[in-house]
Amino acid sequence: MRMLTFHVAGVVALLALTAASAPKEVDISKLPPAADKNGLTYVADIKPMFQKACFECHGPKKQKANLRLDSLAAALRGSDNGPVIVPGDSAKSKLVHNIARIGDEDDYMPPPGKGDQLTKGQIGLIRAWIDQGAK
Repeated sequence: MRMLTFHVAGVVALLALTAASAPKEVDISKLPPAADKNGLTYVADIKPMFQKACFECHGPKKQKANLRLDSLAAALRGSDNGPVIVPGDSAKSKLVHNIARIGDEDDYMPPPGKGDQLTKGQIGLIRAWIDQGAK
């Protein structure tokens, strides 16, 4: 009986830990809409925004969470936590969730008090670029 009680307690603890570490559902209805602009490219349209807002922590000199946004190939590789861009689907892209500040507050980018948040228009351009295949 003692062994069974220990086993059940262990299973309950494991389930609680799993539930606590499971990602929160993201309400994508709170995302700014994708811009109505075609032919967006990383170099011409997206990189300049990343350079101003993101390179201090995710650029050539420093890469928090091993995420680099200073090259398209690096951005598409993602971070220590996996891919952050889902080409063709901005609503599923963790990068968009983070810069739009929806979901887990610990992942908001830039972190509160650490720089200017991207505008809804800028986020819309990033969404459109990702929806167009992140080229």
